[in-house]
Amino acid sequence: MNDFVDAFRFMGDNVHLLAQKTVEHLALSGAAVGVSLAIALPLGVWLGHVHRGSFIAVNVANVGRALPSLAVISIGLAVLGIGFLNVMVALVVLAVPPMLTNAYAAVDGVDTEAVEAARGMGMRSPQVLWRVELPLALPLIFAGIRTAAVYVIATATLAAIAGGGGLGDIIVNQASYGLPGVLAGAMVVTALALVAEGILALVQRAVTPRGIRLAQEPTLARQPAAEQI
Repeated sequence: MNDFVDAFRFMGDNVHLLAQKTVEHLALSGAAVGVSLAIALPLGVWLGHVHRGSFIAVNVANVGRALPSLAVISIGLAVLGIGFLNVMVALVVLAVPPMLTNAYAAVDGVDTEAVEAARGMGMRSPQVLWRVELPLALPLIFAGIRTAAVYVIATATLAAIAGGGGLGDIIVNQASYGLPGVLAGAMVVTALALVAEGILALVQRAVTPRGIRLAQEPTLARQPAAEQI
């Protein structure tokens, strides 16, 4: 218990240090998530739209999960050297699989009757994708993004071993900051992951069509008050 008390005391005494390392951590995590979105979402959505490439989506996911981020960073040292870029690439390798898999599964699994109805109304393939498939697929797509974001924020602490900065510099340096510093850094990382999860959950709810949100709510919650009595 005393260690946790000392960790909070460390936070109060080192606000500037924690703020600086938090900014570095968020910059690295944000860059990795942004690059992963640019790679995984267009590919996953398109493959799901044409209902092909399940082999690609599944195997990319399996390979990405099988590769330890520490090993990717170690391999990258020979190519990219020490620093921000090396760690970011390793985090992209970590984040792409859940985004790609969920994007593919979300679009590929859209109700075929809704798609056929849209085509029967004269919509072309791009219109079907943007007006029908994507709105219906958003909840599952965002689930992949939320999962990847939490993975990246938690794993970005490995940047400390490759000169990438961030809160990992505190967590792995017990000799300089002591156990209270290690605990404080870990607590801040945990808080960042929880905040990111909460914000993305709110964004997911905001962009999900109201009809889908209502369909996902418990039946009892949607019943009139008179019927619930």
